[in-house]
Amino acid sequence: MTEPVPNWPGRMICLPRGARVWVAEASHGGGRQGAGKELVLCVHGMTGDATNWTDLMAELTPEFDVVAVDLPGSGFSPPPRRRRGYSITALATTVIELIEALGREPGRGDGHRGVHLIGNSMGGAVSVRVAARRPDLVRTLTLVSAALPDRRPHRQTAHFPLLALPVLGDWLVRQFGRLPAERRIAGVLQACYYDPSAIHPARVAASTEELRRRDELGYAIAAISGAARTLVAETLRPHAFSLWRDAERLRMPALVLFGANDRLVSPDLAGRAARAFRCARVMVLPDTGHLGQMEHPATVASLFRELAGSAGTAPGNGETPGNAGHRDPVDA
Repeated sequence: MTEPVPNWPGRMICLPRGARVWVAEASHGGGRQGAGKELVLCVHGMTGDATNWTDLMAELTPEFDVVAVDLPGSGFSPPPRRRRGYSITALATTVIELIEALGREPGRGDGHRGVHLIGNSMGGAVSVRVAARRPDLVRTLTLVSAALPDRRPHRQTAHFPLLALPVLGDWLVRQFGRLPAERRIAGVLQACYYDPSAIHPARVAASTEELRRRDELGYAIAAISGAARTLVAETLRPHAFSLWRDAERLRMPALVLFGANDRLVSPDLAGRAARAFRCARVMVLPDTGHLGQMEHPATVASLFRELAGSAGTAPGNGETPGNAGHRDPVDA
């Protein structure tokens, strides 16, 4: 195996309402890109962080100014002040503030015109809410195995309602945290990847060390149970207030990707997504699990470039024909 791409350097950004978030920034020289390039913002999923985007950022950085955020309570970002700060709506508010802050930075280039927003899993759910509430800030929307509401039972996520319970959930997370870090990482990789054996050993070792670091944080348990609680809450929302309703309102160009072998987000949702996202290209990627941007970064980057190239100049004003304009079938 060739050595993996090193994780990108980052910095802490203070937002207007007092939140602080860590962002990783991709550039050839290790500094901010700027120089008039269009801004891409990547949002990770539950238990993830900005390093989930390392390889995709490397693919895109020659053409785009690429930033990945650690959501509150994840990676190097401190936790929200209140537990409700882990909700999809609260996280979306944080991302909106971040987009506005990045757009105001001198030398950031094209950030004042909005971002190309990319979200994976729970970060995909957050990104949908951001796009629905502030379409003026989103040029295009790309979702990779977005955690959209699905009330059908799934073996890998059947424990989420228990994790969402205030006392029992924390106890279960605490018990899971007593397992060796190596065993927990192996379980996550098995659940999230189509082929865990393809992961570079250095990446596995880095993930294990990062998990050990998180174990020492006083808010690690609250972060996991808080994420589980918000995903369950979004699943139970009435349609009029759900992420699916948000999706139906969107008009910016979108790319909605599912993994054919995803054990956490069913690829069967592709059909519903094709109906809900009116300006989207919806695809199911073969030989892909829950982390398509990590398993196939070149493929995701290529599809994203097509999306960005087809987008209009103003954020939120896409007129792409969705799947009607492509030969790609939706495998639903």
